[in-house]
Amino acid sequence: MTFIGKKTNAIKEPVSNTTLLLTITVCGFFAMYLLAMLIWGGGFLNPQQFLDIFNNNAYLIICACGLTIVMITAGIDISVGGTVALITMTCVVLMEDFGFGVWGSLLVALGIGLAMGLLQGFLVAYLRIQPFIVTLAGMFFTKGMTTIVSKEPRTAANEIFLAIKNFRIVVPGIGSYGRTGNFIPARIEPGVIIALLLVLAIWAMLKWTRFGRNLYAVGGNSESALMLGINVKRTQFFAYVLSGILAGIAGYVYLLHTGAGNAANATQAEIQAIASSIIGGTLLSGGVGSVIGTLFGVMSLKTISNIVVASGLREPYWQSITTGLMLCFFILLQSVILAYRKNKAGSRTC
Repeated sequence: MTFIGKKTNAIKEPVSNTTLLLTITVCGFFAMYLLAMLIWGGGFLNPQQFLDIFNNNAYLIICACGLTIVMITAGIDISVGGTVALITMTCVVLMEDFGFGVWGSLLVALGIGLAMGLLQGFLVAYLRIQPFIVTLAGMFFTKGMTTIVSKEPRTAANEIFLAIKNFRIVVPGIGSYGRTGNFIPARIEPGVIIALLLVLAIWAMLKWTRFGRNLYAVGGNSESALMLGINVKRTQFFAYVLSGILAGIAGYVYLLHTGAGNAANATQAEIQAIASSIIGGTLLSGGVGSVIGTLFGVMSLKTISNIVVASGLREPYWQSITTGLMLCFFILLQSVILAYRKNKAGSRTC
């Protein structure tokens, strides 16, 4: 007795653009760092230098996550650097001149970020003013307000704040041996834990919540999203609110790293955040992006800077040149890949 089995072919779903660009970014980072370890060795073989990418840029990771959320909706926010500078200066002045504690200054930081997000979100979403113009005005406003709060750099001296600032988390089993042969464990700052927890929380929000799906739908095609019953204006509004809150957290994390308020703090942070988001696979046209990719975008950007320094090109303009070239490369790569996938999908339907 013979049985004739029916053969079925499962239709394999194509990889989404977000997943594809994320994969390219992650693979590109590991390939670049491995190449740096093989060619330059030295500090690239030291676990602490790798962790210092996080220590020095935890605030930038948080800012870039906010930019990613906004850019997924096809928006932009170039006020985050000014917001970070304003928060650092305001918090130091409040702690030193008005007796604010750590929690009080943290609430002020969150309040400033929330206020910027609410204002800019309302102007963009409900008054339909171009995001670039609104956030450009926000950038000038925050930078000007930073100077008004204090024209001179200020340093925090609050004992509890300094205890938190100087606290380091030891990474078990990871470190390097010093010249005397003693083992030096690798350490990370508290701001790194905050940044990584926020990345995970935002990733989960974008992947599994209705609001996250709405962000992608609005960025992909706002008219289609409206026809599907999505409140486009409200979605855009809360995207900017989230960006503002994240900028508030980033400002306090920056203060925990430097311990000082200065009008020059977080200079070009908005540009680096945008570049990190793009390198991480977020499209300026909206609808595609991942905060995990943004995290690796920040790491890639800073690794390139370390490679430039290791090559002996210590002048700042070399880092700007390499950042520009890297950004152009990823934009070109994204354009070629997405155009190819679009043409392939079109030919498949014919």
